[in-house]
Parts: sequence; C-alpha cells; structure tokens
Amino acid sequence: MLRHGFDNDKYLELQSREIKNRIDHFGGKLYLEFGGKLFDDYHASRVLPGFQPDSKIRMLKQLNDQAEIVIVINASDIEKNKVRGDLGITYDLDVLRLIDAFRGYGFLVGSVVLTRFQDQPAALAFEKRLETLGIRVFRHYPIPGYPSDLSTIVSDEGFGKNDYIETSRPLVVITAPGPGSGKMATCLSQLYHENKRGVKAGYAKFETFPIWNLPLKHPVNIAYEAATADLDDVNMIDPFHLDAYGVTTVNYNRDVEIFPVLQAMFESIYGSSPYKSPTDMGVNMAGKCIIDDEAVKAAAREEIIRRYYDAMCEERKGLGSPQATEKIKLLMRQAGITVEYRPVIAAALAKEEATHAPAMAIELGSGEIVTGKTSPLLGAASAMLLNALKVLGGIPDDKLLMSPEVIEPIMDLKVNHLGNHNPRMHTDEALIALSICAVTDPVAEIAMQQLERLRDCEAHSTVMLSQVDINTFRKLGIHLTCEPKHQTKKLFHR
Repeated sequence: MLRHGFDNDKYLELQSREIKNRIDHFGGKLYLEFGGKLFDDYHASRVLPGFQPDSKIRMLKQLNDQAEIVIVINASDIEKNKVRGDLGITYDLDVLRLIDAFRGYGFLVGSVVLTRFQDQPAALAFEKRLETLGIRVFRHYPIPGYPSDLSTIVSDEGFGKNDYIETSRPLVVITAPGPGSGKMATCLSQLYHENKRGVKAGYAKFETFPIWNLPLKHPVNIAYEAATADLDDVNMIDPFHLDAYGVTTVNYNRDVEIFPVLQAMFESIYGSSPYKSPTDMGVNMAGKCIIDDEAVKAAAREEIIRRYYDAMCEERKGLGSPQATEKIKLLMRQAGITVEYRPVIAAALAKEEATHAPAMAIELGSGEIVTGKTSPLLGAASAMLLNALKVLGGIPDDKLLMSPEVIEPIMDLKVNHLGNHNPRMHTDEALIALSICAVTDPVAEIAMQQLERLRDCEAHSTVMLSQVDINTFRKLGIHLTCEPKHQTKKLFHR
C-alpha cells in the first residue's frame, strides 16, 4: 500500500492560520500571489503522498468570508492561443473554467485582469465576452524598463497607468491559468494604488515548491526542478535569508534574482521593505506537515523519473527540447537514481520482448506487477487494465471478463461505421463494455468494484499511448510513463 508521508489535516490548519497572521501583520489587507494549481495540484499529491489535490482550495475555503479572487491573464497569451498542456484548453477558456470552479466553491470572483494589454484583437474580444457575462475586467499595460527602471515603474507612468482593481475583502488572491501571466506585477501595482489612496496593504507569495525548509537536494525539491525543466528554474540557497538570519533556506532563482528590485519597489512605495529575503515573502507551510520523510523521498524519486519520460516523449513529438531532457537526466543523477528505480519499466519492456508487440505493466499497491500484451481484440493498455482488475478482485486469470461476443460488435462499429483504422478497444471503451457486462455478470461487477484501488499505482507503456488512454489513466489516478516511441511508423498520430 502507498505510504502516506504528508498530514493533510495539519496542513489545512497551519496554512490557513499563517495566511490569517499575514493579513493581520499588514493591517487587514493582503494581496496573495498564488502560484501553482489551486484545484488540481496533482504534482503535489504525487510527491507528497497524503496531500489531496484540492487541498489549497479547501484551505482557502476556511477563509471564504475574507477572500476574493482576481484572475490574471496575459493578453499576449490570449492572442497566441496559448494552451494549458495538462487540460488541452487555451488560457482564456481556462479563465472561464476557473471562474466556474471558484464560484462552485462559493468564492467571490471579483474580476479579471488583462496584463500586458496592447489592444490585441483577441484580448479585446475576450474582454467583451467577459463583460457580456457580467464579469468586471481591468487592464494593465506594459511598463518600459520593467522590472529595473524603478523611477518609471513606481510612478503615474508605470503602475499608476494601470487600472485600479476594486476589491472589497481583506484577502485578495491573485491567481492565473499559468506562469508568466503577471501575478506579481499585478500585486505590486495594487500596492502602489492602495498606498496613494491611504490604504494599508501588504503582499505575500504562496508557492508550494520548492519547499523552503527542506534541504536543497531533497528529492521533493529536485522533483520541482524536473517539473519546471522547460522554464529553466533552478533551486538555490536564499542568500538574503542566510545573510539576514544565519539560517539556510531554499528558494528558486527567479525570486532570488528579482528580490533586490522588489525590495527597492517596496521602499519606493512605502519608504521601507517589510521583507529581508524572498523566503520571508512566502507563507508555505507544506514542509512542516511531512510526517514520513522516507515515503516522501520515494514518491519524489518516482516523479523525477516520470518527468524524464514525459520530457523524452514531448521531445519525440517535436514539442519539447533536448535541453529539458538533459537537465532532468542530470537531476536524476543528483537524486542518485536511474530508470531501474521504477520496476514497471523493466517489466513492460520484458513483456514486449517476449510478445514482439507493444506491452504495458502496472505495479499494484501490494507491490505485485501485472502486465498486458497487445492482442487482436485489445490494446496493451486495455489488456493490462483488465488483468489488474482480475488480480485485485481475486478473479482467475483464465476467466474472461468480457466475451468476444461483446467485444466484436464494438470493433465492427469502430471500423465499419465510425471509420477507425485500429479495431482494438481503447481503455475507455473497455471500461464501458465492462460496466455493461457487470449488469448481468457478477464477476464483471467484482472487477468494476476494484477501479478505485488502481489510484496511485505506477504504470509504464512501451509505446506512447493515445490521448484517450492517457486521459483514462489520469482519471483513474494511475501514474503513467511511456517509452518515447510511436506504435507505428506513420507520420500522423492522433
């Protein structure tokens, strides 16, 4: 069984208390830059087993009556139709998704800010769409010389030119669909405007990784570097914190590099800086909630290898860079691991060699490894999934969960009526067929009851899977890696 290494209940309590303390420290108004994913932080749940993907939003829920949400989006990202990789939707659509999600939790979504606004046609169209939906929109503009020309930035021609965002709650959470949206600049612009209006307000940063009170080379922090390999983020000792307090903490290069400028901005706005280091700006309590360091280290090592395979697959598709792959390879060396650390890889490759066709392997919670091979009726992913359900349900290996009489009409529908070239069932099709069989077959029903036990299992495919199968594994909570090769030699792959 997966060992939990993180106390989620303690995290909810400590994190909400820390944010309340920071609000009080600044006299009742705090702009909180919220990094990472709010609703579905699966990276955190993978490297901190026990952390729930919705922990951040549940924590904020405890501050619901004090908080309002401001969503920031870079107007240039709208113009470029930038896509959020994990969801496959553009950033502007993700803003609408975020608004719906926040409102679903009962939060006040105060407004949307279009940063780096320069009358981009797509941004203007999105602004009109938001206003039609009854959502307030504010514009922030590029500032010449940002972030170094302080005399311009902290003036009426810099922050002063931006729209003042009207807020009504003590805690203003500034979030965005992705990195580079302008969250920090939005917070600082608001501090400038609030100060001109005689309103006391402060700024803090909520970024889960790197975890400031773990060692620099702790696997959890290395896993963060692996996750951001394409952004060139580098973890480093916070030299400002070490100099001010004589205490070693970890931050990442962008915050360390920008900190002298931030200090100068604070001094220009307030006359003095409330912070002596980048670490001071953060409110992250995750490191104080680790209860089993070895379990957390093991989970993070798995994540580093997963990121390595993800990078290789992205490079194979022409979407990633060799530099990102090489960087993660170096991070694996720092963590003292190789791909052999992940046993499903060797098991899948051995099955492929034995069958001369694509294969898959999954490691169950007990540590047992189950494989699946390609057959005329099922792809390797579907076969592995069904075999795993058999093992978990104590169903004999020779017992068919679905008879060919059930599978063959589906294959006929796919090929002869829907125009598919591949007759084999994808994982979602196999699960739908299994659920239909479960209505009349008690054994199939037993198999269906095991699906929840697949969550947090590790799996590996000897070929890159279709997006349909990838999505199914994601929904089931299975942690997937794939060899960086296609199943066929075709140039076009769905």
